[in-house]
Amino acid sequence: MEKAYSDKAVSDLAELYKIFGDPTRIRILYAMLDQELCVNDIAGRLQMSQSSVSHQLRILKTSKLVKSRREGKSIFYSLDDEHVSAILSMGMEHIMEGRGDRI
Repeated sequence: MEKAYSDKAVSDLAELYKIFGDPTRIRILYAMLDQELCVNDIAGRLQMSQSSVSHQLRILKTSKLVKSRREGKSIFYSLDDEHVSAILSMGMEHIMEGRGDRI
């Protein structure tokens, strides 16, 4: 039996998937998969400007995909919870299976 969801819930889910629709944001999320990082670390790893990384982190944080913590003058970012890494893993697994590739 199909579960009925409210229009608001369906709309919120569509908005969440829009956030995952940007390759730069996916790369940032993968960079934080196993560790927390500051903007400078992410920018260096992904060869992006700190400004671009900060902009994407704001979007990810607003969407509750990323959380932050302050340590002195530094702010460290990490995935908000295990659901984010699960979404990334399941999505990549689906893509690789469809291509016949192995992860």
